[in-house]
Amino acid sequence: MIYLTLIWVFFRLGFFTIGGGYAMLPLIQAEVEQRGWITAAEFVDMLAIAEMTPGPVGVNVATFVGYRLAGVLGGILATVAVTLPALIFVLLISKALDRFRDHPTVEAILRGIRPVVAGLIISAAVFVTQAAIVVSDGPNQSMGRLDPIAVVMCAIAIVAVAKYRLHPIGAIVGAALLGMLVF
Repeated sequence: MIYLTLIWVFFRLGFFTIGGGYAMLPLIQAEVEQRGWITAAEFVDMLAIAEMTPGPVGVNVATFVGYRLAGVLGGILATVAVTLPALIFVLLISKALDRFRDHPTVEAILRGIRPVVAGLIISAAVFVTQAAIVVSDGPNQSMGRLDPIAVVMCAIAIVAVAKYRLHPIGAIVGAALLGMLVF
């Protein structure tokens, strides 16, 4: 039964997500937490690993969730299910999109989708940032305090990547090394 559930959940997520892996993250997070498959903290850990591994981050998270719930077959099924809608969509509309790319309606649809995708990506960034820099002081996860060391590390990473164009993998490796020393 878990195999069918994984296929259904991740096919649906792949079908309704436009904008790539980061746009998919808040939807995956809501689904897996609502179903009790993983906790918010586990999701952040999976996300960190998914960002370090090759491939789209949303697909990687789907793979990790599937593997965590149902082993290798679960990982494979979740991966195929989350990518299948995009494959079908591309095959069906690739020729039509080339033909109608400059049509005002198509341009309007794409202009309308972009801000929503940006909002989904920002939502994922807010969630991950909050989970990384807020320390829970009790059973109520909404209450907590800022971890000053984590805030400084986050700020350094933002500046290093945005201003100095440090590759994100370099920032992650640097943070891992610093984390071993500080935490």
